[in-house]
Amino acid sequence: MLYNRRNFLLLTAATAPALAGCGFEPVYGTSGAAQGLLGQVVMDEPNTNEGYLLVRELEDRLGRTSGGKYGLSHAIKTEEKAVGKTVAQVTSRFDIVGEVTYALRDLETREVVTSNTVNSFTGYSASGSTVSEVAAREDAYERLMVIFADRIVAELQAYATTNAL
Repeated sequence: MLYNRRNFLLLTAATAPALAGCGFEPVYGTSGAAQGLLGQVVMDEPNTNEGYLLVRELEDRLGRTSGGKYGLSHAIKTEEKAVGKTVAQVTSRFDIVGEVTYALRDLETREVVTSNTVNSFTGYSASGSTVSEVAAREDAYERLMVIFADRIVAELQAYATTNAL
C-alpha cells in the first residue's frame, strides 16, 4: 500500500515546492560558484601518454583554452601490481594504482590557489592474447585518468563553493 504509484506521485508533488527552495544550485549555473572555472583553466602540456589522457579529460570538463585566468599543473604516479595468478603461477590480473598531485595557479600572480593529491586504482585482465592484453592495459590507464579527472574537477568545484574564483 505504501509503495503504490499514486502515493508516490502525491508525495512527490507535495514535496516538490519545498525542494525547489532548498538552496541547492548548479555549480556551473548562471550564479554558480564554479562558473569562474569554465574556460578559464589552462592545462600544462602533457609529456606522457597518461598526461595526455588526463589533460584531455580535464579539458572536456573545464573547457579548452589558451588564455585563461588559471593554470593547472599535474604530476602522475602509477604502479602496476600483479593481483591474480593461475594455478600455473601465471599472472592473470593486474591492478594499476595511481595518484595525481595537482595545483591550480593564478596565472597573473603565479600563486597556488589550491592543490591536493587524488588517488585511485583500476584493473585489467591479462589472460587473453597479447593483443587483447595490451588493449586491456591501455583501456585501464584511460579509465584511471577519467577517474582522476572526475576527482580533480569535483575538488575544484568544492573549493570554488567556499572560495571566490
